[in-house]
Amino acid sequence: MPDIMVLVACLHHCLEPTPLRHLGRVIEAMLSMSGRVTMRGLSRWSGKGGSYRTIQRFFTTSLHGCHLQWLLIRQHLLDADDVVVMSGDHVVVTKSGKTTSGCDRFFSSLYGQAVPGLCFLCLSLRSVKRRTSYPVVTEHVEKAGEAVAQAQAKKKTSGQRGRPKGSKNRNRREVELSPSLHFIHEQIKRLLQQIGDAFKVGYFIFDGELGHNEAMQMVRPVGLHLVSKLRHNSALYFPYAGPYAGRGPRRT
Repeated sequence: MPDIMVLVACLHHCLEPTPLRHLGRVIEAMLSMSGRVTMRGLSRWSGKGGSYRTIQRFFTTSLHGCHLQWLLIRQHLLDADDVVVMSGDHVVVTKSGKTTSGCDRFFSSLYGQAVPGLCFLCLSLRSVKRRTSYPVVTEHVEKAGEAVAQAQAKKKTSGQRGRPKGSKNRNRREVELSPSLHFIHEQIKRLLQQIGDAFKVGYFIFDGELGHNEAMQMVRPVGLHLVSKLRHNSALYFPYAGPYAGRGPRRT
């Protein structure tokens, strides 16, 4: 217990003494107990000063989880000369029932299909020096059903194939973010604001879900470069640098 309190002592700037003491009790109980972690189990393993009512009061206290995790990571896990990159991924937790907030069907790569449950967006800071990832932001993702339906209806055309008559080339750097990309963009800005000037983050790592132009244009305004896997239908080519033939459109 004294060792745990030494580790969490850096949180005294943003936590009152009572919640800080309760946090130490909860951490000690989580590290000691076996089986499922429940409030009743925490109260039984936390010993003196960690009654069930105390555990209830702690979990009803409003805490800034992102700020607390960042303070612990900056104080104990990252060095001043470390190279830090940001990474993200969606995590799906299976859950049945109808009363759970945000419960819907999400695609899970483990099951290879859409499963009923909850989806969370997790953003982590990766230490290149230690080759370790430290999660900072975990936000609940809700399906924007109405927004997706409106976007699909907007894309519907009159049924004619090919490019609409009179349309012009659009600037690929000016894109309208989808609801899911807008949500990721807001969480990235939130984490960068939390980090401040403590570390310079230059790269954002994500899986093949963001391997397209819209995702790249999402991260560039916040000063990040995207590291992802290109989609299977991506068409790559080198710009044409040859001479102009004198007739017809210029080659790309």
